[in-house]
Amino acid sequence: MNASQLPPAQTPAAGAAPTSQGRTLYGGVTNRRVTVRDLAAAKRRGERWAMLTAYDALTAGVFDEAGIPVLLVGDSAGNCHLGYQTTVPVTMDEMVMLSAAVVRGTERALIVGDMPFGSYQESPAQALRNAARLMKEAGVGAVKLEGGERSARTIELLVEAGVPVMAHIGLTPQSVHALGGYPVQGRGDEAAHKLQRDAKAVQQAGAFAVVLEAVPAELATQVTESLSVPTVGIGAGAGCDAQVLVWTDMAGMTSGSVPSFVKQYANLRKVLGDAAREYAAEVLGGSFPAAEHSFK
Repeated sequence: MNASQLPPAQTPAAGAAPTSQGRTLYGGVTNRRVTVRDLAAAKRRGERWAMLTAYDALTAGVFDEAGIPVLLVGDSAGNCHLGYQTTVPVTMDEMVMLSAAVVRGTERALIVGDMPFGSYQESPAQALRNAARLMKEAGVGAVKLEGGERSARTIELLVEAGVPVMAHIGLTPQSVHALGGYPVQGRGDEAAHKLQRDAKAVQQAGAFAVVLEAVPAELATQVTESLSVPTVGIGAGAGCDAQVLVWTDMAGMTSGSVPSFVKQYANLRKVLGDAAREYAAEVLGGSFPAAEHSFK
């Protein structure tokens, strides 16, 4: 059976890698949102998938139309959209607002809302109150929070309450001040064993997926092979089940240097800058607006 013979809800998007039954995450579901069960099924059949961050309805809609199955409303918005130096200042109100916009701008992708610093560390009960805000007020399908063993009880409570949780271990940006920067995590036997314990703890607590950030590739592969839930790598090599990038890094919007693990697939900063300069030049020269841009 080729793609043209598949039922409309299973026809892969252009560029998708179809299975024999057309059940792919990328472009394979078009009549409903992707769910955590779809991600679990992808793990079982060995299908890799891509996740991108999104912070507004417009760009989220573009990624949704492109077939990206999971969009993360990351607290990385603090760095790349809100002008903060780190993710630490990001508030729950900001995350609810950004997450709601992404939900409104999409139809298919699973939307994961980040739990910002200070929204879940106090107690599992605090975490549930704030996760409920993201689900009730913004409409996300899952939440993400940082921490391995230290966050296991919180993850367990959220999952028991019906909140799908994506865990985040390795480099945890909300701990930037405690870490003294953004160092690679898991180097050395002791650190590697700790990362493996963290991964097992969040899986046992009920997390449906685990983000591995800034982890040596060999260690990330070992963790991936040891878990029954998908791993999502960011600076963790090719052995993970999925990959995520901050979209402004991926698309070349970020100014200055980007992490070494980032591949830039476009240079939108130059495209927008060139467009703005051309527009300004035409205004200064009097060629815009022309007759076709004016009412009669």
